[in-house]
Amino acid sequence: MYKYSKSSELQLASCHIDLQLIFRSILHSIDHTIIEGYRDQVTQEQYFKEGKSKVHYPDGKHNKTPSMAVDVAPFPIDWEDHLRFTYFAGFVMATAYQLKANNHLINTVRWGGDWNMDMNFANNKFNDLVHFELIEPKNYYEE
Repeated sequence: MYKYSKSSELQLASCHIDLQLIFRSILHSIDHTIIEGYRDQVTQEQYFKEGKSKVHYPDGKHNKTPSMAVDVAPFPIDWEDHLRFTYFAGFVMATAYQLKANNHLINTVRWGGDWNMDMNFANNKFNDLVHFELIEPKNYYEE
């Protein structure tokens, strides 16, 4: 079984409990590192300026408390191995699906390699292969 570093633990602790459950569940099978959970205003604006994010603070899911998004990479990290990131994401998404189906998660998960969740990766216009975010269920009682 793998273990998180202190940095990964700290970043994951800043995330919604659903994200914590997913990534703690897969740590038994696949080594990975938690890059970032909560993101402050300075960092969010820097990422927007660099083209690493499409939204300004406070509109990013990383900007919520707890964070509704997390950046995670299979370890050791090879930024050029996109297939490895896709394989890892498949494992994450399957785990999230099973946890949700068993009523352990409140939210649905979306991966930054398939924003529209159609499993057609070729039509993805902005690849953020380390990004996983929660999509909150709609409250049909709100107007």
